[in-house]
Formats: sequence, C-alpha cells, structure tokens
Amino acid sequence: MVDAYAERPVDAMAGGAAGDTNDGTVGGTDRTVGSRWLAAMLPDPAAARPAYRHLAQAISGLILDGRIAPHVRLPAERELAAALGTSRTTVTAVYDLLRESGYAHSRQGAGTWTALPEGRAPSGVRRLLAAEDTAIDLARAAPGLPGHELTDTVLRIAPRLAAHAHTPGYHPYGLPELRAVVAERFTRRGLATVPEQILVTSGAQHALTLVLGLLCGPGDRVLAENPSYPNALEAMRRARLRTVSVPVTEEGWDVGIVESALRQAAPRLAYLIPDFHNPTGCLMPEGERGRVLRAAQRAGCWLVVDETLSELALDVPAPPPLASHAAPGGAGQLITVGSMSKTHWAGLRIGWLRAPARLVTELAGQRVATDMGGSVLDQLLALDLLDRADALLTPRLAQLREQRSALTAALNEHLPDWSWRLPPGGLSLWVDLGEPVASALAERALDHGVRIESGSFFATDPGVFEQRLRIPYTAPPDTLREAVRRMAATLADGLGPASGAGRRPNWVA
Repeated sequence: MVDAYAERPVDAMAGGAAGDTNDGTVGGTDRTVGSRWLAAMLPDPAAARPAYRHLAQAISGLILDGRIAPHVRLPAERELAAALGTSRTTVTAVYDLLRESGYAHSRQGAGTWTALPEGRAPSGVRRLLAAEDTAIDLARAAPGLPGHELTDTVLRIAPRLAAHAHTPGYHPYGLPELRAVVAERFTRRGLATVPEQILVTSGAQHALTLVLGLLCGPGDRVLAENPSYPNALEAMRRARLRTVSVPVTEEGWDVGIVESALRQAAPRLAYLIPDFHNPTGCLMPEGERGRVLRAAQRAGCWLVVDETLSELALDVPAPPPLASHAAPGGAGQLITVGSMSKTHWAGLRIGWLRAPARLVTELAGQRVATDMGGSVLDQLLALDLLDRADALLTPRLAQLREQRSALTAALNEHLPDWSWRLPPGGLSLWVDLGEPVASALAERALDHGVRIESGSFFATDPGVFEQRLRIPYTAPPDTLREAVRRMAATLADGLGPASGAGRRPNWVA
C-alpha cells in the first residue's frame, strides 16, 4: 500500500481540480477515485472476515465522512483487486454490498459510482448543520480550564513573554526553565531526573509520534494493550507497525500474558498506560510493575509508559512513576510520556517525555525536521500552571468525583441494565451494555444530540468491544445527566440496522 498523501483523489474531495490524469486524481471531466489511493485508505483484506463486509463498511465511512464525494466513480473491480492484493470476487462482493446499502450505483458501461442512502448526509455535514448547543460531546475525555485561571495566568506571564520577545524563540528541547520544573516533578514523585532527560513536546501524542519515528521502522512489531488509546494506535498504524496486543480487562492486566508476549514476539517497542488506563480506568498494581519492567528488559524492548492520567487519582494515592521500580541501571530503554491535557487543559498543547539524555538529544533532532520548537507562550503558561499544580489539582479532583457520581447515578436511573466497575481514577467509565450494540447506539445517539464512540474504536483488532462504551465524566453534572437521558431515549426509539462506519470521527481524546 502507498502513502495516501502520495496519491490523493483531488476531485473526490473539496477543492478538486479537473484535468489531472495520474491515477488517484481525475481525468478530463470524469471524477474518479484512484485505485491505489483507495487501497491505501482501506483495511487489509486479510485482517478481518468477511473481508468484503469490512471493506464495504470502510468505503461507506469514507463517503459519509466526506473524504470521497458522492457521484464519484470508483475504480474498476480488477484494478482495485490488484491494488488491495485480493480477488476480484471479493471486490465484486464489496460493490454489491455498497449498492444494496445505497452507497453506490452502477451505470451500464460507465462503472460504479458513489452515492448516499436516501435521507443521509455525510457526518461532517450533519455536525456542521446541527445546533452546537444541543450536541453533547462525550467523544473527548478532556476537561476544560476555568476561565479566570487562564486569564490570571496570562496576566502573570506577560513580563516573561516580553523578555522572550527579543530572542529567536526556537527551543527544540523546550524552555530550559520548563524542562527543569518537569524534571523536579519526577524527582519529587520518586524518580530522580535532571533537565537533560526531559524533552518538552506538543502533547503526549507528539512525544509518542517522535519516539515511533526514531525507534521503529515499517514492519516492526510493537506491543499495545487491547483496548488502548485510539490516537496512539492510529500513530502505530500510520507508521506501518505490526501490533501485538495484550488484553486489559476490568480486572486489569494478566502480567503473565504480557511477559509471554514480550518474550515470544520480541517487539521493538511496547506502549502501556499503567495509571488509570484509558479507557478501562485500571491501575496496574505495584507488584506487577517490576515484572513488566524486567520482562521488557529481558526482551531488549523499548518501553513507553504513558502517564497522562497518573495524577488523576480519585480514590487512591497517586502512583509513583513506573520507571521508579526499575533496578539500578535497568531503565536504559524506558521512556515516560506525560501531558497537561487531562490535568489542566488540552488547548495548551504541552507535553513531555523523560528518557536517557542521549536519546532526548536524538529525539530533539528528529523534532527539528518537522517542528522547530513549541510555542513560547504556551510553555510560559504551562510553567506558571505547574508552579501552582497542587493548588489547582485539588479542586479539579473534587470536581471529577462529583461528576463521576452524577454520571453513575444517571446511568443507574435511566439505563439500569448497563454495568461498569468504578475506576479509582482517570476520566471515564468503561461501560458494558450487555449486548453488542455500541456502534449502532453511537450512530443513532448523534441524531439525539450525543456524540460518543463505541468500544471498538479503542480496539487493536476490528470488531471487538462492540458491547462497550467509554463514557467520560468531564462535563458538568447536569450535562452528563442530560446525555444519559438522551442515550436512554435513543435505545427506546430503537436502533435499527446500522454499521457504525458512517459516523466515526478521525480521532478522540
């Protein structure tokens, strides 16, 4: 498969230009999706069965998301089969299913053309037309920052910002004073750290992407939890890495399985969220952390630990860094990433990673190729907020407890058949619906003014966790109660047939 950006069907999207004749654009007055571009946007036919159904759902999703316009000609069956490395029979079945479901039609001698089922509009269009104040967004598990806190912080940092205005402003490693503060926070939590071990990034996702780009190559194996953070999984897919999954259940991790996977698969890198795991909320027990570290060390595997949620401890003490459980000299291949997105505000776009100093230097060089350094303004804001982190975090945790209670009470009242285990921290519930209807519910709930993602969006493998929803408790109590009421109304109205492919956004938080 090729990079989708190497061959874009320009006229199949907004702003298309007629007259481009290479495969993947349009030719003359025709509007045609290129076979190689379309293949690059579709799942591997061998990854799920039946292949034709998953391919058809993926194409209908591209149409509903507006990435392929209606009334655009799809590739000839033989061409798409060759690009996908599958049989023409499979592609014929894909096109038949698209026609049956209203996403395509054929004209004799003219090929197969995209369409929209009657009464449907692309999800992006639906969202733009929907009244903004009626759509409750439960796809993003990220709290806001009180307006007065941000305003006061901006006023306090103004003199510092003015002092920086006379400098070039490029800081690929991050502002030295911010690196020092982050290092000191690690040290206070039990992991001795110096500023040279810190790289300030534009969020934890940016940190992970830098690490994958430097340490992994196409085809490398990476170990990831199942379920896991969707944007991390997407970064792995875009880097063309092969995912080795280990399960995380409501009871947490089976460390024996993790050890076995590290030993047998010998992955290049492992990505774990041991602190209030996203989406399950589980906290890895202290006794298991050392076992995971030792297993990764024996396997010669880089271990990336995502601590984005580690400070959001609601019912237990905040855990020390996982790296603090390493034996002396045993953390040489361990990288810890963190962020202010969940504890403060995602709009800051401030994160960091802690790694051996030499690796930090290499990662900074990797960063310069695409990003000369983060915003000085954002880093100064982050510096001020971190200086007052304890005072800010205490009311934030109290607020989250109140919102969690409101959400669970509303679920008990309106949806008593659903079940969950109360997480000791983090930002969301991992709810069991009792039947595999999550995608259909997410599709229909949007019409009732609730945006939420099915559990399958958090899966390393397609088709699983269809009985699960991640429901964040980051909104005000009244908003959460209304969201639950709307989801209950959605179920009462009936779900009907739904593939779930048409309303999935590009990312969740």
